[in-house]
Amino acid sequence: MSYLQIEKLKIGYGENIVLHDIHLAVEKGEMIALLGPSGCGKTTLLNALCGFIPVKSGAIAINGRDITHSTPEQRNITMVFQSYALWPHFTVAQNIGYGLKVRRWKKEAIAVRVQELLKIVNLENYADFKVTALSGGQRQRVALARALAIEPDVLVLDEPLSNLDAKVRLNVRHEIKALQKKLGFTSLIVTHDQQEALVMADRIAVLNNGRIEQLGTPEDIYHRPATPFVADFMGADNCLHHGDEPGKTLFFRSSDVTIFPSLSTPQRAGLLLDGVVEESAFLGHQYRHSVRCNGQVLLADSTQFWPARTPVILQVPEAALHVFATP
Repeated sequence: MSYLQIEKLKIGYGENIVLHDIHLAVEKGEMIALLGPSGCGKTTLLNALCGFIPVKSGAIAINGRDITHSTPEQRNITMVFQSYALWPHFTVAQNIGYGLKVRRWKKEAIAVRVQELLKIVNLENYADFKVTALSGGQRQRVALARALAIEPDVLVLDEPLSNLDAKVRLNVRHEIKALQKKLGFTSLIVTHDQQEALVMADRIAVLNNGRIEQLGTPEDIYHRPATPFVADFMGADNCLHHGDEPGKTLFFRSSDVTIFPSLSTPQRAGLLLDGVVEESAFLGHQYRHSVRCNGQVLLADSTQFWPARTPVILQVPEAALHVFATP
């Protein structure tokens, strides 16, 4: 049995079922990202795991111990919230040591453990700072240290980076992943950011309408989506309903499209589409072009700017096409 085992989990409020028959097995030391749009059930699954909401049916076990109906205090699971949930009138050290104080650790032991964690999260010189004096990235590291202080069986992170600006997010997500690998803690992270999940997770569970649509490695989820929803959610922003094969729908990313001048002969094999450029947007390192092909508007990225009304040929390599039966 896996370290964290969730079987046939069903969660609902009255007649409204939020999670349907969730199966998830997490190995010790593994980080799983729960990925999906708002309202798909990601945070509900975390809350059920932590014991904040009851389950209608199914089971949750950690290391063989059934915790399905245990209270939150009995589970030894800690959560890092997107709002940090730090005590503003406490110092950094007091915030980190708070859980240990509640568990009645001796003062000397708390001080030693706090110093260990301050070193781990690179905040050794901030022990006596009030958390209100810290940056967003530093506060998130304090929240992470506080959660790890009690050595939880499972650490859950609910959109932990959503309040950080883009540059800080890039740094903190790498810090969390490096820390997870170093300490080997088992964790689930909720996010709606595809890149965040790809960078941080060992495996990704993509949720849609309360169900897991696909569970796999980041490479599997990105390159081999199992359903049209997963393909679209993972960035295959083009959907071609009338491809070369009748009854098939094709998904592909704008970044995988090559633009050629009309009447040219692309040498590589793959899908070829005649079209006309309608508009372009400058993205910094490239341009994103909207191209009308047989009545559909498709997106194609290029470092070259193609003016509006330019006839072009779009070429998509066969390996970049995700093909599904049209429902």
